[in-house]
Amino acid sequence: MPSTAQQKEHIKPHNNRLYSKFIKRIIDLVVALLLIIVISPLLLIISICIKLDSKGPVFYKQRRIGYQNKEFQIYKFRTMVDNAEKIGAGLRTSENDARITKIGRILRITSLDEVPQIINIIRGEMSIIGPRPTVPQIINKLEYGAQDRHLVLPGVTGLAQINGRQSIDWKEKINYDLKYVKRISFKLDLLIFFKTFLVVFKKESVHKKEISKEFNDL
Repeated sequence: MPSTAQQKEHIKPHNNRLYSKFIKRIIDLVVALLLIIVISPLLLIISICIKLDSKGPVFYKQRRIGYQNKEFQIYKFRTMVDNAEKIGAGLRTSENDARITKIGRILRITSLDEVPQIINIIRGEMSIIGPRPTVPQIINKLEYGAQDRHLVLPGVTGLAQINGRQSIDWKEKINYDLKYVKRISFKLDLLIFFKTFLVVFKKESVHKKEISKEFNDL
């Protein structure tokens, strides 16, 4: 059992409940439905390119932990050869990893591989803005208090993603996630949303050399 001092460190749920519980979900759903209609031709082109570039499925699916520690399946465009985790270095990858496909490299740089998470948003498993969902193997290794990042829906992008993306370590990401949970608001979400485009455009911190973005994007 955590001590009384540790319990005091446990962050309180955000106070902006009207926005976080209701308005945010409405915005997510409206934006996701509009996006899927507007960019459907792009999604079709990407899907065709993936199939022509290498054998395997269009989508890469992986189990993740989201809101209130509930498990769900996240969707991404496949950026590596099929069954890449069973080839070569396994979960580890380098910037010039031969398992990354030609179209996959482009998708990673532009973050277009994350677009299929629109499906997760529509299903209510994710939000546009929030902490990135963790893989199940990590959940039991989180320090006390770090679980508070799961008090909100996980997001396609978040505070950690506009402050380093794949270049910052896990502890730094946790700190940014907890800061987001404490300060969640429409103004903050708007800032993260537009800053994300700037970060992607500048191609900042796209690749983390130690662990594959596809396998362990924490």
